Amino acid sequence: PTVERMAEEFAGRAVVAKLNVDENPHTARRFGISGIPALYIFRRGQVVERLVGAQPASALRQALARHTAA
Repeated sequence: PTVERMAEEFAGRAVVAKLNVDENPHTARRFGISGIPALYIFRRGQVVERLVGAQPASALRQALARHTAA
């Protein structure tokens, strides 16, 4: 539910999506995802921030806010 809330909150400023790493192992390897949950923030196709492990919604919100325009 947290990801869905972030998608709504950042609509128009960021694309927030989920990826099932069990169903997409190539993508997980490509980005070196070794722990889940993991939040990867991309800007212009490059990873600009990674959060690995369970995080409170406030930490996810702050990370996304750092990389989006208000």
